Parts: sequence; C-alpha cells; structure tokens
Amino acid sequence: MRQFFGKSQSGDLAEAVNGLDNPQFIMLMSSNAQFETHVKTLEKRYPGIPSIGCIGMCYDTAMVEEGVGIIAFLDGVTATANVLEQVSTMPIRYIRRLEEDVRKVGGAGEDTVCIDFCAGNDACVLTTINTVLKQKKIPLVGGTGDAGKVSVNGRIYEDAVAYALVRNQAGRVKTYKENIYRKLGNYRFIASDTDKENYVIGTLNGRPAKQVYENILHVTDEEILTQTFQNPFGKINGDDTCIISIKEVRGDALACFRQVNDSDVLILLELADYEAVVRRTIETICRDFPKRSAVFSVNCLFRYKLFCERGYMETYLEEMSELGSHAGLVGYGEHYNNRFVNQSMTCVVFE
Repeated sequence: MRQFFGKSQSGDLAEAVNGLDNPQFIMLMSSNAQFETHVKTLEKRYPGIPSIGCIGMCYDTAMVEEGVGIIAFLDGVTATANVLEQVSTMPIRYIRRLEEDVRKVGGAGEDTVCIDFCAGNDACVLTTINTVLKQKKIPLVGGTGDAGKVSVNGRIYEDAVAYALVRNQAGRVKTYKENIYRKLGNYRFIASDTDKENYVIGTLNGRPAKQVYENILHVTDEEILTQTFQNPFGKINGDDTCIISIKEVRGDALACFRQVNDSDVLILLELADYEAVVRRTIETICRDFPKRSAVFSVNCLFRYKLFCERGYMETYLEEMSELGSHAGLVGYGEHYNNRFVNQSMTCVVFE
C-alpha cells in the first residue's frame, strides 16, 4: 500500500489533491469555515470512494493550521466508511452498520484497523464500537474533531462518529500509544462528588479538587489550565496510565476532558523527557516494522501546544518522518483501541 498526503494552507482543495489518482480511502481535515464546501467537493471529485472527515489541524513534515489536508491510502487496501449516529444517547442503535462493514472488509487484527473521527461522548462510542471489533481483535486509532461535526462519504453529520475499516492487502497493521508523562511523587486520590456527564471532579480525598491541585503544585486559579500541560492527572488502567487533562475550573471543582467517576483512583503526573520518549517510540516501531508503508497518527491538541511552546514541534515532525510516510491529525482527544485518552499520541503503522 501507499499513503498520500496533500495540503493547502489557503484551503484550496484542488491544490491539496493534486497528484492523487485512484485512491482507495480518503481522510479530510479542514477548517470549520470551509468544511462543508470541502466535503461536497471531495465527493464530487472522487465519487464512491470511502471517506471520513473532521474539522482540525493536520500535518506531515509540517503543520497545516488552517486550510485543508488530505490523507489517502492507495495501491493495496480494502476499505469501507460509515457512521454511527446519536452518539450522545444511543450509538448502539446503529451497530449493525459496523457489523456488516466488518464482514464486508473481511479482515482481522493482523491486517485490519478501524480509524474513527468522533464528535463527542468518546468513551461511550469506543465501548460500543469495541463490542464488534473485539470479536475479530481489530485495533482502533482515532480522535475527536472540532465543532461537533464529522463527514462520511460526502455527507456531514453532527452527534456522530465517522469510522473506516481499512485492510492492508500486503502486510500487517499495529497500533501504538505514546505517553510523555510519568508519576509525580506518591500522591493517590479517591475522586468523589463527580459529575459524569460534564466530566467534573468535585473532591479528591474529601477536599475540593481545585484546592488539592493548587496546594500541591503551588499554582493559582489562572495558572491551572496551563499547568495541566505539565501536570495532568492519571488513572491507572492495568499496566497502563490514562492521562486526564484539566479543561476548566468550576468553582472549587475541576472539569476535565475525560470522564472521572466516584471512587476512581487518580494519581498526579509530571512531564518526562519527551524527546527521549519520542526516540524510543520511533525505535520500537522500526524494530517491529523494518519495512513501513504508512504511519497515521493522532496528536493531542495539548501536546501540540506544549511542543510549540518549547520550540519542538518542527523537530518532532522531522523525527517522525524518519518512519517514512507519516501524517496525521491534531485531535481534541485520542482513541486507542477501546480507550479514550488525553495528552497522548496514538498511531497505526502499516507494513
């Protein structure tokens, strides 16, 4: 297989797809202002080709912060794209679409991946999708786009998740997740007074969550939203740590980008040597896949902001380009198999 990446900083779709012939699957990443036009134009240009899209920034060796980016797979994939609707209330209602698509593509975990762009309620969506994917051990990589909109096969949906099943006809696929944080101290918190719907933590160990965070890190209310770049919360999940970013301060409580439930056990994290972590990820992928056709990744918006603030973003994209054809999306939340994570990078590698 082969991966194509095209871009236009001005939002000229014709420029972005210049040289793209006979694609077998397409991903669109566009600005909010031009999203609707891009979705319609793309479908007219490549009628019947499976496609998903969302609003967001993208990259290959450089960023596309406005405008439009196109990632396409060709020369050796089988793909189908579809949508689960009403994700805020009942995505399970549409699960037969996914079941049928799995049968249509005919792959399994060794050679097939699910890629999704979500408009919200990510944790519930991933649990729903996983009821089908786990039967074939098919991995998943994806993320949340902006403005609550996604596109599938030339149509725009709200309150939905766009997904594609992609089978590599010539080799394996494998998903990865990168965490650039480590445990800080021996802090251990029991969450309570949570609001699951709004992802709010009311108290930690019986004390107001905001006060606990401020006292440990010696920050003010105004500094919390930038401090979370360096010190998010973490939730232990087996041998893995799920990162929980702080979204805003709500009185004495903290609203997050990921759901926290009463009695969840949380820890505090600190930024590790992210350059060394990235090098290890690249080395691991190269060891697992001596020959790589494509790498598609989703980087968290907070990682993007952190890397930009530290002057590392350009270097990061250059280093990832050592893998070969690497391109991806800046998301508002990352998906890794059945997990919804924050401040992470997830990716799928095609042999």
